[in-house]
Amino acid sequence: MSSESCQVERRVRLSADEVGTVLELASAAGDTDGAFPLSEHTVLHLRHGGDVPSVHLIARERGGRLAGYAHVDTTDVVDGPSAELVVHPMGRRHGLGRALVLAALAAAGEADPAGRLRLWAHGDHPSASALALSLNFRRARVLWQLRRSLYAEMPAPVLPDGVVLRPFRPGADEEQWLALNARAFADHPEQGRWTPADLRVRMAEPWFDPAGFLLAEREGRLVGFHWTKVHGELRGEGGEHPHHHDPIGEVYVLGVDPAEHGSGLGRALTSAGLRHLRSHGLDQVMLYVDESNHAAVALYTRLGFARWSTDVLFQRI
Repeated sequence: MSSESCQVERRVRLSADEVGTVLELASAAGDTDGAFPLSEHTVLHLRHGGDVPSVHLIARERGGRLAGYAHVDTTDVVDGPSAELVVHPMGRRHGLGRALVLAALAAAGEADPAGRLRLWAHGDHPSASALALSLNFRRARVLWQLRRSLYAEMPAPVLPDGVVLRPFRPGADEEQWLALNARAFADHPEQGRWTPADLRVRMAEPWFDPAGFLLAEREGRLVGFHWTKVHGELRGEGGEHPHHHDPIGEVYVLGVDPAEHGSGLGRALTSAGLRHLRSHGLDQVMLYVDESNHAAVALYTRLGFARWSTDVLFQRI
């Protein structure tokens, strides 16, 4: 197969069957590479769609089989369009990745007069770096995935005076949590911009569990939170796993009010969330953190986390 034998078509929406085929392709690539090629943002957009405009680039063999996919998000007027792509493991080294990036650049150029494009590479594979650099992209941001065993020693959470923990209450806590999230991540390029719609779409996901969304409260005011997540389903009654891989916990989002920095609340929330995940029989936990966030990296390292994989954001020069 070569890039000449494939057709790249641009779409605004995909059918449910096409979404399923794209996710199957992504899973096949993830199994081969050891890193899922699409972010949660892209997967949620694929599953739920909505009115937010984006571009889907579909590459098929002449026989019709899906060979590659790219998602272009043109909605960020501050940082510019962003894209992710995946090529089937059997279709690599034939120029298809380059064809998808060029198509993504064309779509981004129509939406952004400056011709900007940010390109995520999940797993930081040498081939992805070589392709990006050959097309005049530079490494702009590095995101680490860290992991730790939940069987390893885990410190008991020690909360600051006056702080209590409780689970998230759907229908009651959304507004106050969004305000805290904006304060905690005021300088974060994505997390601090969450809207009510961003929260609702995640609460509608099958993995959402209010009991694992831990809130720290002082005198009725939220001051921190640890939102945990479980990838894959927990064991059934017979001890079997319904998926081909064991489930793994995630420190999905951990946030602390800036006024609480230095109080030990972040460490206490981390420990409380890890203990919650362990109580479900999970044996491993993961999280994502910016390489440049030295304070968070130091906290997680002290709590036994170590680097597992790397995602890189490339930016068009």
